[in-house]
Amino acid sequence: ADAWKRMLVSGLESNLIHEPLVIFVCSTTGQGDPPDNMKKFWRFILRKNLCPGSLCQVDYAVLGLGDSSYPKFNFVAKKLHKRLLQLGGSPILPVALADDQHELGSDAVSDPWLKELWSKILLLYPLPPGLDIISDDVLLPPKFTLRFLDDDMHSETSEVQSLQATPSEQQPFLAPILSNERVTAWSHFQDVRLIEFDVTNSGINYSAGDVVMIQPRNSPDDVHQFSQLLQLDSSKRFMLIPSDPSTSLPAPLPQPCSVQYLVERYLDISCVPRRSFFHLLSHFSSDELEQEKLQEFSSAQGQEELYSYCNRPRRTTLEVLFDFPHTSSCIPLEYLFELIPRIRPRSFSIASSLLAHPNKIQILLAVVQYKTRLSKPRRGLCSSWLASLLPKHGDIRVPLWVKKGGLMFPSDLETPVIMVGPGTGVAPFRAAIQERVAQKKKGNCLFFGCRQRLQDYYCESEWAELVREGFLTLFTAFSRDQKDKVYVQHQILENGHLVWDLVNNQEAWIYLAGNAKLMPEAVTNAFRSVFQFEGRMSSSEAEQYLMMLEQSHRFQSETWS
Repeated sequence: ADAWKRMLVSGLESNLIHEPLVIFVCSTTGQGDPPDNMKKFWRFILRKNLCPGSLCQVDYAVLGLGDSSYPKFNFVAKKLHKRLLQLGGSPILPVALADDQHELGSDAVSDPWLKELWSKILLLYPLPPGLDIISDDVLLPPKFTLRFLDDDMHSETSEVQSLQATPSEQQPFLAPILSNERVTAWSHFQDVRLIEFDVTNSGINYSAGDVVMIQPRNSPDDVHQFSQLLQLDSSKRFMLIPSDPSTSLPAPLPQPCSVQYLVERYLDISCVPRRSFFHLLSHFSSDELEQEKLQEFSSAQGQEELYSYCNRPRRTTLEVLFDFPHTSSCIPLEYLFELIPRIRPRSFSIASSLLAHPNKIQILLAVVQYKTRLSKPRRGLCSSWLASLLPKHGDIRVPLWVKKGGLMFPSDLETPVIMVGPGTGVAPFRAAIQERVAQKKKGNCLFFGCRQRLQDYYCESEWAELVREGFLTLFTAFSRDQKDKVYVQHQILENGHLVWDLVNNQEAWIYLAGNAKLMPEAVTNAFRSVFQFEGRMSSSEAEQYLMMLEQSHRFQSETWS
C-alpha cells in the first residue's frame, strides 16, 4: 500500500512539475474545505513528503471564489497559494480573492484579474509569429450543435428511475413528497415548511449533519414565457452534439432531449445574469438601440449602470430578455448553453433521523421571497418550487440525493453536545437530537432562537416532550416578544456556568448553524466571554481555547448567506 501511495504521489507530482504555467480557480466549501472535484488534488498537494523545490519551474496564478459572509473566506485559495510558494512555485500575479458579497459579485475581482492575467501571460509566453489574439468582437463558435429529430414523438422527455446505483447528481432518486406542512403562523411574514420525502428502496443512507441535494426546476409560467419570447417549439426533440470531440455533454441532459425539458429543468432563466451574458447577447442583436445598450452593460465603463439595472434589483435573466425583445427572438438555440448557466442543485440540512423516521428525509425550508424596486417580488427558485408541491395534487416526485455534510457528531454518544440553531439553523440539530434520543442518549443542550413564540417557534411540541422526558435541555430566545431584543448569544451568556461545565468538565462538543450575517460572530464572541469569565481566562487564552476546540472538531459551524 505504501509503495502504491508513493507511485501515486510521484505520478501526480511529475505531471505538475512539467507544466510551465498552471492557473488555479478554486472555491471554498463548508468550514474551509475544498470542493469535491478538488479533494484528491488537495490531499496530494498538502502531503508532507513533497520536496520543497519540486515546483521551482512552474509559474502559477490563483483565483479564489468566495463569500465574505463566511468566516473561512477564500480559505482554500489562500492556503493553496501559500503551499505552492512553499513548493517553489512562482506566482505571476498576487492571489485574487473574489467575493460573492460584492455588489457586482465575483466579476468585480475576476474581470480585472483576467485582463491582467492575459497581459502577463503574453509577456511571459509570447504568441508564435502569425498568430494574434482573438478580438472580443469575434463571436466564437458554439460548444454544441443541435440536431433536431424528425419524428412524431412529441411526448415530454421522461425521467427514468434506476435503482441500481446509489443516488447521485448524475442519477438522482425521484422521491415522492409525503407531506408539506407550514410551521409558521399564517399571519407571520416568513413561510417556513417542514417537507417530508419518501426514500424507500432508494439505497439512501444518512446520518445527522448530512445534507440532501435537490434539483429544482423553473415554474410553468416562466417556461411558457421564455419559450414564447424565443419562439421555441417546446415539443421538438434534439440530439446534442459537441463541436469539439473532447467536450463532455452536460450530464443532467438526456439524449435525446426535448426543448421543454431543456427550458424547464436545465436553463437557469431565473438567475441574475452576469456581465458575460450581456456581452454574448450583444452579438445576436439586430436592433441598433438594443445592441448599443447591451454593449454598454458589458463594458468596463458601464458596470455602475449594470449594477443599478440588474444586480441591485435582482433582475432575472428572463426579465432581461423581455427588455431586449428584438435580440431575444434572434438567439440561436445552440448558444443558450453558453448564454445561460444550468440550474444548480440546492443543498438542505436534513432535519430528521432514519432511526426516528425510517425511509424518510425531512427538511426545514424557508421560502425565499423579498421585494426590490421591481414591482414583482423576488422569489427563490428552489424554495418556491418545493413550497408549491402538495401531495394532494397527485404523485409528485423530486430529484434528490444525499451528501456528507460539514457537521460531524461525536461517535461516543456519551459525549454531551451543545447546539446553537436559530431559525432554520435548527434543522441539523433536530436530526442529531432524534438520532441520539432513539439511542436513549441524554446530554443534548439546544439554544433555539426566533422572533416570536406564537409565530415561528418550529417544533415547539416536539421540544417540550423531549424536555419532559429528560432528553433535552432547552434555552429559547424570542427576540421580538419583549421590549429589549433577546438573541441566542444572550442565553449563552446567561447560562455560562452550565456551558462551561459541559465544555470544560464533560468535554461537550459545540455546534452552530444558521444565517451567516451577524449571528455566527455574536455567538462565537459569547462563547469566548463564557470561557474568559467562567474559566478565569485572559482574552488571548480564551481565543486559544476556542482554537483548540476548533482544531479538535469540538467547535463546528455550518452557516449560509
